[in-house]
Formats: sequence, C-alpha cells, structure tokens
Amino acid sequence: MKRRDFVTLLGGAAAWPLAARAQQTALPVVGYLDATEPLYHAGIAPFKLGLSETGYVEGRNVAIEYRWAEGKYDRLPALAADLVRSQVTVIAACVTSAPGLAAKAATSTIPIVFQTGGDPVQDGLVASMNRPGSNVTGVSRLAVTIAPKRLELLRELSPKATVIGLLVNPTNPRSELVVQQIEEAARALGLRLHVLKVSAEGELDSVFASLVQLGVGALLVAQEPSYMRWREQIIALAARHAIPATYGQREYPAAGGLMSYDASVADSFRQVGVYVGRILKGEKPADLPVMQPTKFELVINLRTAKALGLSVPDKLLALADEVLE
Repeated sequence: MKRRDFVTLLGGAAAWPLAARAQQTALPVVGYLDATEPLYHAGIAPFKLGLSETGYVEGRNVAIEYRWAEGKYDRLPALAADLVRSQVTVIAACVTSAPGLAAKAATSTIPIVFQTGGDPVQDGLVASMNRPGSNVTGVSRLAVTIAPKRLELLRELSPKATVIGLLVNPTNPRSELVVQQIEEAARALGLRLHVLKVSAEGELDSVFASLVQLGVGALLVAQEPSYMRWREQIIALAARHAIPATYGQREYPAAGGLMSYDASVADSFRQVGVYVGRILKGEKPADLPVMQPTKFELVINLRTAKALGLSVPDKLLALADEVLE
C-alpha cells in the first residue's frame, strides 16, 4: 500500500468517530422539566405518543433530556437553567405552572411548551390564550377552575357533610388561588371550610387527626404532584377515619379512593408532545394558541362508597365516565 493511500485511510478512520458524533448532535433535543418524579409519573407515555404523532421517536430522530424536581419547587430554577445551558431545542415544562415559569425566567429564546392545571394568563405564562405572543405556549387543564365543580360533586355524593376539609401544599405557588376558589364555592353552597396545609408526608397523620377534631365530614384533596407519591397513605387515612374524599386524578379511585374529577391528564400530556413536535418542525410558540381540555373524566369507586355507607345517586352514576366495583 502506498504511503499516501495509508495516510488517507488513517484520516478517514479518524473521521468516522467525528462523523458519528456529529450525527448524534444533529438530533434535536427536547428538555423535559417536571415538578414530580419519574417513579410515579404516568404522563411520559402519552407525551411520547404526541411526539410520535408528529413523526418524532425518542432515540431515533429526537433526544430527550429529563429533569425532575421531585416535588421540590425550589429546585426548578436551577433545573431550568441547566437545560438552557445544555442548549436544548425545546423545553417541555409539565404538571404545574411552576416549571413553565422557571423555564420562562431562564430563557426568552428557546421555545417552551407548558402543561398546567392553572390559568396560564393569570399565572404570567402567556399574554393571552389565543395569542401567547412569546416563546411560550402550552396546554392548560383548567384544574384550578374546575376545583369548585369537584366540591359540588363531593357534596352530591356526601350530602350530610356540612364541614369540608381542603388539603393543600403551601409550597405550591398555585395553592393560594386554589384556596380562594374553594372558599368562594364553599360559601355559595353554604358549607364551612377548613384549610389544612401539608408539604411533607410525615405531617399526614396529624393533619387527619385534626380533621376529626374539627368535625370535617368530607375532604377535598388539591391536585398536587407530591401528593401523588403519598396517595396510598392519604387513601388509607381517609378510610381509617371514614372521611369521604375526592381527588383530581384517576389514580386515586383506582387505588381505593372514593372519587376523582379532572380533565384527561393523559390527553393533556399527549397535546404537549404534539406541540413540541410541531415546534421541532418549525412552527413558532407565539402562533400556537394555548390548548384547553375537551374531555373531563369523573371516576367513582363504588366499593369505597359502600364501605363509607354512601349511596351513589343515579345522577352521578350516569355522569361517571368510569365506575369501579
């Protein structure tokens, strides 16, 4: 072999790893920022489904960098800043308004797709629902605005309860708005409301003991990422103290809780994936209106209702999307 050919061969061989790395870095990277933790998260599969609907599959033509706050909201700014330093292509900020706000504070150029249960205009995520007007758009499940509806359903299922408890996490930036909405709804229904704040799992036993002392006849559990991790303990304590309770996510009645009512969480994550895919294809967040839910799900656990001595009205059974027996 001639020396020139040998040198050319060596040069080509050395270039292969560089070419491979270049091909890898050419993949668009989605930064996934979430307030919860992966172990208890059911949104990743529908998020990836939404991505696939626009032609993107993780590991094939898109990469995903995950960042989990594990219920610690004060970690979100640092996690968002880390994604920005990594120069991701798009940021998906999920579960509450807090990840979206952290991402928005970290960058004004990288597109952001949020998923929240609150009002994104009121929370400061976008200028308007129809014309977001910046690098931010997303999906709102309107969980805060449907919280009063959850209270109405709880009263229908437990009509003798005149004193209601509300479980909220004070570290969640949205908790004050939730309390305000439920207080107004309780007054309109002629109910007394006690707000109990829980930000650590170890506080649950004492809080439920307080519910009994206060004469609480039914409980509304606010939608809170960290509560999902503790749902088995919350459900067990509600059963032990014979307190009818309603929740936001289907996972609660599926695990033995009484009832849940919410927009379809899985569909909202799918919609986030769709928007991320559309942005990867070149669309601008400012041109994508904030999506709102079109499907709401009422789930009732009949076995739990019977254990609590409750008779589920036919009206509720007719409204229910799912009845667990």
